[in-house]
Amino acid sequence: MSKQTVFRFPTRTSFDDLVSCEEGIPTPSKHEVLIKIRAMALNSRDLQVAKNTYAFPVSDNLVPCSDGAGDIVAVGEAVDDLKEGDRAVISFNTAHFYGTQKSWLTCQGGYIDGVLAQYVTRPASSVVKVPTTARQSYSELVSLVCAGVTAWNGLFGNVPLKPGQTVLVQGTGGVALTALAIAKAAGATTIVTSSSEAKLALVKEKFQPDYCINYKEFPDWAGKALELVGDQGIDHIIEIGGAGTIEQSLKAIAYGGVISVIGYLSQYDATKMPNVPLLALAKGTNVRGILIGPKYMLEDLVTFVDRTKLALPVEKEFRYTRDDVVAAYKELESGAGIGKLCIRLE
Repeated sequence: MSKQTVFRFPTRTSFDDLVSCEEGIPTPSKHEVLIKIRAMALNSRDLQVAKNTYAFPVSDNLVPCSDGAGDIVAVGEAVDDLKEGDRAVISFNTAHFYGTQKSWLTCQGGYIDGVLAQYVTRPASSVVKVPTTARQSYSELVSLVCAGVTAWNGLFGNVPLKPGQTVLVQGTGGVALTALAIAKAAGATTIVTSSSEAKLALVKEKFQPDYCINYKEFPDWAGKALELVGDQGIDHIIEIGGAGTIEQSLKAIAYGGVISVIGYLSQYDATKMPNVPLLALAKGTNVRGILIGPKYMLEDLVTFVDRTKLALPVEKEFRYTRDDVVAAYKELESGAGIGKLCIRLE
């Protein structure tokens, strides 16, 4: 049997627990495809899994990482819509096709093995074919799986973004910058917030948001946003901070606007929590939690980036070695960069 290098977490106290294993290349069953992985992307979730702080089910001796893109190299006998040679991305939840997610037990890099391997088999139903016209790299494509679908779900999953509306994204991470890129391509006026002037300068250079707000300079960043776009408020806010930023988001949001709750990065202080139900009611605000999104959103997003030729926010690529993968985890933890950190296989 041919062999491959796979990375696992036999214990999960730190990303330094990662070990390299030699394992057989799997054979696809009749409804599966075998994918040669060309790129993976890291998410903050991967740090939580590595440190045993993730809030949802995780299996022992896990192959981590949920975001994989590559080439189909073999197909099961019952698969007729994918073929050898197709470029493909794998949906985060291999059994979530439409509607609301019902379970965490089919999510890659958590309860089931992820994609930090050279070859993986997956149900053909969980795989999205990339059009031959798509010019994005594997690292750009793989950034769509979690960050991309999360951003897409926030902007189009409930109350769809319309051209000319305003979008505010918090921070300069993968979800925020992907949402920024999508919103600009969809014709929105865009605002980015960050505490780092250096990061805002990079974002302005690479992604050309309409406005940038340093929330250290303007702690009342909602007031500054309203000053920039007018008192009608922001139509869509990509909420990354959680408890520490939700009051400002509710202040900035337009009547009937959407606050898509993506993260919970800020510190929680129960004594400072605003009256969210009252503030949301006062403006008819849709405060909506986002759990990535179903496969059909990944399909729609792949089509969108193909047709718009959208450049996606890949910050840095690492090699497929144990030391480089650990270095990628460490850089993600540092929060020093902007955009996505990816691991690339030759």
